Amino acid sequence: MTTPPFAPYPMPTDPEVLAYIARTNNFYPADAYTFSADENRAWYNRYAAEMRGPMSAEVSATDFSITAQGPPRAIPARLYRHAQQAHAGTVFLYLHGGGFLLGGLESHADACSGWCAATGIDVLAIAYRLAPEHPHPAQLDDVQAAFVHLYAQGLRVIVGGDSAGGNLAAALCLRQRAQGGNMPVGQLLIYPGLGGDTSIGSYVSNANAPMLTTAESAMYFGLRTGGMDCDSASEPELMPLKAADFLGMPPAFVVTADIDPLRDDGRTYVERLQADGVAAQYRNEAELVHGYLRARHMSRRAAASFAAMGVALVQLASGGLQS
Repeated sequence: MTTPPFAPYPMPTDPEVLAYIARTNNFYPADAYTFSADENRAWYNRYAAEMRGPMSAEVSATDFSITAQGPPRAIPARLYRHAQQAHAGTVFLYLHGGGFLLGGLESHADACSGWCAATGIDVLAIAYRLAPEHPHPAQLDDVQAAFVHLYAQGLRVIVGGDSAGGNLAAALCLRQRAQGGNMPVGQLLIYPGLGGDTSIGSYVSNANAPMLTTAESAMYFGLRTGGMDCDSASEPELMPLKAADFLGMPPAFVVTADIDPLRDDGRTYVERLQADGVAAQYRNEAELVHGYLRARHMSRRAAASFAAMGVALVQLASGGLQS
């Protein structure tokens, strides 16, 4: 990858967001990605536990596994259901972030519980296989297996995720379209990395942003692919923005953090969906940084964004999302 001239270190001015960044750095060092996968995961798991918000008493969580083949495996899954279930027959398939290297059922449990509590919609989280032990396409294969499992039960599936999970959600839609398979009824992507040009735009202006840098993003991509350079990759299942078109894709709600190298990927994705006649909405969060889902109990900006995601989920469940 050709290294562009990086801009100065961008920082928010909102004191609540700054407090979130400082708290993060106390538990998850900014250079954790330069250490071994095991060390990185240990720091990340500690950080996720420290930042976990309260679980709703009205939401139950049931663990089970999804059987898949090629190779034979059991995919850990967790279903969140509200005591007053709404939109029965619809489920939000949530794919966690973590650079394809980190995370699992525990890392985003409070977010899943929170969406379920706010909307009444069932949320299903899965622990897809992680890189580098399981390189691409293992993650997407697990996501597709979970989607097929849900669809076979007659469920309407909204697919979504944050960061790496947002990438996988968009890639699932592209794979299903390419294979002539059934499609999700909607997409909810949260600061997704979708394979934009790293030499321009937010990849340069936010290259040294807190919480995620352009170099860190490229490193995770290399781990996922066994060392591939992200600027030379052309496979849409790795980099959804490389798709020739987005005709027939599900409606999408995409939200990005303004101080994030991945910001422009979300905007470009929505613009291309809209150009191909797909209902899509874009929301960019001023002052917020990558990973701000964990800030929603510390930051009013993050809390408002989390609430907007819940509104979008209801709109996608009811077919009411408009461009």
